[in-house]
Amino acid sequence: MSNLALEEFDTARLIPGFSAPELPRERPDPVALAAAEHNTRNWTSAEPGPFKPGSGLHGRETCRMFRETFNPYRPSVLDWPELEPAALKRIVALPIWDIAVQTEGKARLRMAAYAATLDDADMRGALALNAWEESRHKEVLSRMVAAYGIGLASEPPYVWPRDAEWAYLVTGYSECVDSFFAFGLFEVARRSGIFPPELIDTFEPVMQEECRHILLFANWAAWHRARLSWWRRIRFELKVAAVWVFLGWERIGLARTLDAEGNEQKHDNNFTVNGAQSMTDVDISVLEFMRLCLSENDRRFAGYDVRLLRPETMPRLVRFALRFIRGKKRQ
Repeated sequence: MSNLALEEFDTARLIPGFSAPELPRERPDPVALAAAEHNTRNWTSAEPGPFKPGSGLHGRETCRMFRETFNPYRPSVLDWPELEPAALKRIVALPIWDIAVQTEGKARLRMAAYAATLDDADMRGALALNAWEESRHKEVLSRMVAAYGIGLASEPPYVWPRDAEWAYLVTGYSECVDSFFAFGLFEVARRSGIFPPELIDTFEPVMQEECRHILLFANWAAWHRARLSWWRRIRFELKVAAVWVFLGWERIGLARTLDAEGNEQKHDNNFTVNGAQSMTDVDISVLEFMRLCLSENDRRFAGYDVRLLRPETMPRLVRFALRFIRGKKRQ
């Protein structure tokens, strides 16, 4: 399969056995909305005992968590409140919309491609749902930019990956990095009051969905590597190391891509790391922002069964970095 146009993306067609969830045609009433929000943030398995990585129990409960915490919101009924001129100008000026829309476009295809290779029906279904939710994120973003008149470059073709596992690893680990900082950015935006609370509330389900996505990815990675033979495990770990090198290189500077007309477009891959000041008129230090990212990361994962693994790379790196930042401040 080569290039895949937007209108051709259909998770059910790409992954046999997957059926798209049914969504409400109208906005749910406040009680139903509150119940859905609680359900997507809180989940504990009824199964006793530890979730040993690679075990059938670990795989089943990981997939069950993802299915049972699904939030049935429909992008077409989300509210896009009218913005004050200053807030609208700030949102339009954010250098993220092209890469955000295109990242979701690539993510849905890469996840669908990898899901289609899996023999385990439970995990295949969970990753297929993940791909479907990425497609829904893309629709949310597309409706938002249309509502606020944000101009986007034409999207490049989305190419079916040659190595589906590599593509899925790149997407998964990239989401683990970006989501960690995005949680902090979102809270900065909420506290600043620059953006109306209605807009924050509209985007909240998408942010929590990203938390579920990287929770699924972290547990898939542990489940997958534990089931590999020793020589396949070595090859897998080398591939993971190569992915981290690739992601580090990618974030050194601006990403360059070609749009549908062949024009070069530059994207800031580091906005989630360095974009806090764009979300507030109040100066926020690196130390404050890192602490906020850690606390928001912990808060968003707090409601899920403690036996499920959490993404740990970014929290550990930031906690390590904070030791030196605190040391410098004391000196």
